[in-house]
Amino acid sequence: MKIKTTRTLATSALALTLATGSALAEVSRAEVLDNYADIAEAIYGDSLIAAQRLQTAVDTLIADPSADTLQAAKSAWLAARVPYQQSEVYRFGNAIVDDWEGKVNAWPLDEGLIDYVDVTYGGPTDENALAALNVVASPSLTISGETVDAAEITPALLSDTLHEADGVEANVATGYHAIEFLLWGQDLNGHAHGAGNRPWTDYAQGEACTNDNCDRRADYLKAATDLLVSDLEWITAQWAEGGEARSTLMADEAAGITAMLTGMGSLSYGEQAGERMRLGLMLNDPEEEHDCFSDNTHNSHYYDGLGIQNVYLGEYVRIDGTLISGPSLADLVAETDAALDAEMQGKLAHTMMALGRIKSAAEAGFSYDMMLERGSEAGEALVMGGVNGLIDQTRSIERIVALLGAEGTAIEGSDSLDDPDAVFQ
Repeated sequence: MKIKTTRTLATSALALTLATGSALAEVSRAEVLDNYADIAEAIYGDSLIAAQRLQTAVDTLIADPSADTLQAAKSAWLAARVPYQQSEVYRFGNAIVDDWEGKVNAWPLDEGLIDYVDVTYGGPTDENALAALNVVASPSLTISGETVDAAEITPALLSDTLHEADGVEANVATGYHAIEFLLWGQDLNGHAHGAGNRPWTDYAQGEACTNDNCDRRADYLKAATDLLVSDLEWITAQWAEGGEARSTLMADEAAGITAMLTGMGSLSYGEQAGERMRLGLMLNDPEEEHDCFSDNTHNSHYYDGLGIQNVYLGEYVRIDGTLISGPSLADLVAETDAALDAEMQGKLAHTMMALGRIKSAAEAGFSYDMMLERGSEAGEALVMGGVNGLIDQTRSIERIVALLGAEGTAIEGSDSLDDPDAVFQ
């Protein structure tokens, strides 16, 4: 991978321009796309490294179950979310990412498919006959009227048979959130502070085992974690030199710029402001949290927002502290309309401040599910601060679409923003 420092050079060049009145060299769209692909490779590469660290922690937990090894696995999962969430801005505009990402980050999920749940969870529903299947407790399963041998829990069983079984999206059997549930268990606190509280003895062997099937639970956790690593290996390779994602992006400059803006706008507006934030607030439902088992939603929102800013500025700080930086959309916009670039950068910074307030409040004890409680004025103000910032920056993204002639850009919406009455119908 090329390590670029173009924005540092550009800053120096800008200072020289101001002093001498000379013109800056134009940044080409091909350079912007190349840097965008480099950042994708770096983000997915970091996600892979973090997942491999999680894999090591999970192997240690399984080999030597204890409160400490369970906590270490949880910490590794939380760390793994930081780079991955910054990759979500590559969705929506890049078909190869959209076709893949459901394997690793699908949510919300009916956790009863995977393991035991509280009696208040209920059983099968008209929408999902497998909502309480409990694979961990069932070496033989019936899916779509056919018997499935689940005596051995393998990555293939999870990905090929169980994930989205019966065509139901809530049957999430793989990815970060399946692993999250297996580490934390259900969050039964409602709007009160607190995450899931799975005991480490759920992975103990022999008489110390709680809630039965500890060996199969460990097998599921290992299979899901190994699968996450292999999925991240695959997507990282797609963004390397010669990979399909990079080659497709670079083959058509106009389509590539459109992909960048589509990802920024759709994540900012319909997905994050709408489906992940405004909808949960409208429903006052803690189950609408993105990382609901671990109470990590404040970080997911923050790093999603940072990913949008990264793409516009053409920079990303790797988990080892290395800065990837190069020609950016900001450079392209500034060449034609410096005021619009300043507006976009200002709005991105404002949104990150609003998301940072949510993050800080949650870390201080006012967790995200508490913010969603009906009648919580402080919570509503914090969440809507983020929502409004994301909506406002999307309006500037739309202006950039027009400026750059990216007519094919299609920004996804959300009923929670575009037709609120439909949410309750």
